Amino acid sequence: MFKLIFDPDFSLVLLSIGFVVFLSAIVWRMKNKQLIHHVFLGLMGCLFIWAIGAMILLRDNLLGRPIQVWAVNFTYIGLILTPVAALYVGVVFAHNTVKLSPLHLLTLVIPSVSLALLYTNEYHHVFYKYYDYAQLTSANALGWYFVIHTAYSYTCITIGLSYLAYFSIKNAGFFSRQSILILTGVIMSFGFNAAVTFQVIPARFHYTVIVLSLSCIFFYFAIFKYDFLSIVPIALQRVVDHISDSFMVFDANDNLIDFNKTFIDTFQTEANITRKITINTLAERVKGNRSMFNLLRKFRAVVKRRMRLTLEDTLEIKGQKRFFSIEVTPVYNQGRFISTIILLKDITEIREALDSLRRNHEMLMEKERLASLGQLIGGIAHNLKTPIMSLSGGIEGLKDLIEEYKDSIGDSSVTPEDHQEIAREMLVWIDKIRPHCTYMSDIITTVKGQAAQFNTSDEMTFTLNELIHRVDLLMKHELKRYHCVLNIHHKSGNIIELKGEVNSLVQIFDNLIINALQSYDGRQGQVDLTIEENGDKILFELRDYGSGIPTAVRDKLFREMVTTKGKLGTGLGLYMSHATIKGKFGGRMWFDSEPDKGTRFFIELPLARSYPKPVSAGTHDKGALRYA
Repeated sequence: MFKLIFDPDFSLVLLSIGFVVFLSAIVWRMKNKQLIHHVFLGLMGCLFIWAIGAMILLRDNLLGRPIQVWAVNFTYIGLILTPVAALYVGVVFAHNTVKLSPLHLLTLVIPSVSLALLYTNEYHHVFYKYYDYAQLTSANALGWYFVIHTAYSYTCITIGLSYLAYFSIKNAGFFSRQSILILTGVIMSFGFNAAVTFQVIPARFHYTVIVLSLSCIFFYFAIFKYDFLSIVPIALQRVVDHISDSFMVFDANDNLIDFNKTFIDTFQTEANITRKITINTLAERVKGNRSMFNLLRKFRAVVKRRMRLTLEDTLEIKGQKRFFSIEVTPVYNQGRFISTIILLKDITEIREALDSLRRNHEMLMEKERLASLGQLIGGIAHNLKTPIMSLSGGIEGLKDLIEEYKDSIGDSSVTPEDHQEIAREMLVWIDKIRPHCTYMSDIITTVKGQAAQFNTSDEMTFTLNELIHRVDLLMKHELKRYHCVLNIHHKSGNIIELKGEVNSLVQIFDNLIINALQSYDGRQGQVDLTIEENGDKILFELRDYGSGIPTAVRDKLFREMVTTKGKLGTGLGLYMSHATIKGKFGGRMWFDSEPDKGTRFFIELPLARSYPKPVSAGTHDKGALRYA
């Protein structure tokens, strides 16, 4: 027994068994294990069987006992299944979401055949010609089927370890500690086994399991010290590769150490992008593209100063202008600067969508404005008939008086009193004409303002009286047409000034009043407009007592273009009104409605100025004004 303990080979085999058990126990105790943990445990199980069998065969050899065939068969259970387990570890590591299906059982066909032939070897000797511990790895003792078994085993090992090596480098970079540990373990295990199999170096049977266990030491540090299994690197890398944003990572020496697939797809045509090039080299490679060259020079200054930067810039990529939102972020670990991440978000489509949305918004607003304007102009045209007829009558009266005056010239029978009478009658007609001219002038001014561009950016102040006057002019015909009354309750005695485009606000109130009139469904009714000053705000409440807003429509109001008028409505009015109050006036708009009891719309706007009325201005604004 002491001979076994002090034998270095036997001690190494025992140490290998101990480490496989220790590693398996730690992985087994992990919480929230994923598929990669289970296949890794499978690999450890195969190694354990292999190592136990190798220990039994080595013990018998050291004690001078003949080789036991059952021990060889037991050892080969682990030895034959280990390459398949290594394949599974590599595949699951590369494709973390892979599901092991019955199709994967095909990988066990050749191992099953190998085990069957091994266990019946005494009848055909295609696996081993004879059993001799010293000759277990020698070509002299191997049968012809051993070549097939070896080829398949190395195919599995090559694929599995290649996946491990490739995707660890892809995730962490070639020079990362994780990749170096994995590559060392892969090269040690694969290289030694290949050298032994192809008789490059002489080795005894148990050396292979010792070397493979030593490889597990490197996998252990990659797994637990650098979180090889738990972070699922390839899944993370695939997420990074498929995000729409490009990124670059520069180390403390300004070397490009990482980037994602989106970055390559976007910028590869502009420069030959490789890892480990400096930001200066990258700038030189894109010197022909002035916009990128200038941006990289800006990056260079920011990276050197370890600054944080956020900006938007325009780059020419593949002959097209692209818009990017860019963030430069220095990364520190325990106060020590380690790298700089540059994130480039392509916002070209967003910019184009916003421009398209803005154009469509303007078109919709213009459409609604013109539709409303057409309706208002119809009413205005009707209202203009009366003053025009009055003007025509006045002109005819003045014409008759002028003719009479002409005839009186040189007529001795016409006294000065008669001339005075003619002059007085002319003045009467002029006094009758003047208010009609004033009314028409107001109408033209109002219509001209409403016909101006709705999206004008000119901001000016206007008085509350001016707003009410314009609404009154434009709504007179609609009130008569719907047989309704508009009551305006102005509760403030001050002169109130608002800031913004008055025609936009007139449009909103006209739309609300028309909606209120239509809520009566042809019945007579009244609309109350209450105006109240509240600190630095002014509150408008427009109330009707009609049919109210249907419940199904209320939740969509202001958020969607909805209408209760069927083909007669577009749903644009309230949607645009809400957007205008919020966007152009910095105010708020909300409503309250009950079926068959009516609706109240509230508009709250900031005041530009409020000051008392001069005494000479009168008090006609305060109180209730009634328009029918």
